[in-house]
Amino acid sequence: MSGDPQLGLFFQAPARRVWTVRDLVSTVRTAVEREYTDVYVEGEISNYRPAESGHLYFTLKDGDSQLRIVMFRTQARLLRFKPANGMQIIARGRITIYEARGELQLSAEYLEPKGAGALQVAFEQLKAKLAEEGLFDSARKRPMPAMPRSIGIVTSPRGAAVQDMLNILKRRHEGVHVLIFPAQVQGEGAALEVSAGIRYFNSPGAKKLGAVDIIIIARGGGSVEDLWAFNNEGLARTIAASDIPVISAVGHETDFTIADFVADLRAPTPSAAAELVIESKHQITERVAALQQRLARAARYRLLMARSKFSDLSKHASFARITDLLNRRQQRIDELVYRLAGAEANALRRLRSRVDLAQTRIRAHDLRRVLAGFRHQIDSTTGRLSSAVHQHLQQKLARVDQATARLNALSPLSILDRGYALVFDAAGNLIKDATQLQPEDTISARLSRGTFTASIKSTQKA
Repeated sequence: MSGDPQLGLFFQAPARRVWTVRDLVSTVRTAVEREYTDVYVEGEISNYRPAESGHLYFTLKDGDSQLRIVMFRTQARLLRFKPANGMQIIARGRITIYEARGELQLSAEYLEPKGAGALQVAFEQLKAKLAEEGLFDSARKRPMPAMPRSIGIVTSPRGAAVQDMLNILKRRHEGVHVLIFPAQVQGEGAALEVSAGIRYFNSPGAKKLGAVDIIIIARGGGSVEDLWAFNNEGLARTIAASDIPVISAVGHETDFTIADFVADLRAPTPSAAAELVIESKHQITERVAALQQRLARAARYRLLMARSKFSDLSKHASFARITDLLNRRQQRIDELVYRLAGAEANALRRLRSRVDLAQTRIRAHDLRRVLAGFRHQIDSTTGRLSSAVHQHLQQKLARVDQATARLNALSPLSILDRGYALVFDAAGNLIKDATQLQPEDTISARLSRGTFTASIKSTQKA
């Protein structure tokens, strides 16, 4: 390059960096996830698709814009309502990029319906679902025993409700036997513990120890959130499946829960349930109360220790990375399963269409006549093909003979057959002029049959 070298350096093209798709998407995903770790997005649900794995996939629309949403099973199982297409919601989560498609998406951790509260929406959804299945029908509800000898109560042993019930039962009947299954009646895990109590009283082991004639689910009043454990679908189905009549005594008279609608009888308050179920007094010994309190304390302590250990393990960075990796792999599997199901359905539709077309064609034609026509066509085609091949071979043979004759005519060997010879010097060069030779030179001659050598005595110019 001529000219000023500094000027050349100034105009030198910058070095370029070529990314692989995987590296570029991964780098952008890392930057996006670092910047948008906790965002709220409002929009309308469309293309809602729950997967068998428990993950939820849908799209949030807002005018002409849309954003894909994925909620993994761990967060989805905590939802208080069921998402549906057309529902306006607010989603909270972190922005990420799904590397398999290079697509922006929100990994949601919380969903909230816009307008009506999440608890009210969930309550109405579950109520309509169970009512449609007939769980609220009066025809399926069991009658209450007139004089129960043993009563099972599922409640918190520390609540005021159980004390009021025990005082009433003690005052009205001292011969009735009362069994208390200690359970949480508020917060996460309460519905599972109440369900466990109902199943326990229905179990063969409990019946061998002493069957109860009636079960009371009791809890004092509180807010909607406090009573939400009794709006659990699993608890409702456990109540409906009980062989023993169940009384729901949850909250105050104005409080209604799903358990109230499914139970065989609803009592306005726990105290009213005790008055409804018995007509005389019962004495509860201090030893039974102490055992129940010890059992409740031990259960609460073990549950607290287990929760603390689980919380410590779940906060470990390695566990979080493994969980994130498993979630991504599961999302990929869900997508492949969805695509495979679509491809299989399309293939089946195409095969059905071809089978229907073939059946129509078979019905429209006589198979024997079609086969005879095919046989005639094959015989005719075979004859024409044989004739054409024979003619083609004859033409090729004639051309080969002509080429052979021309080749022989042009061959130097054919000239030698007429008495000519080819003369070469000692170096093997062909002699075309006698002046190329000198006396005493050795030459060789090629005849039609054989060769010979000779020495030059003299040369004569033409």
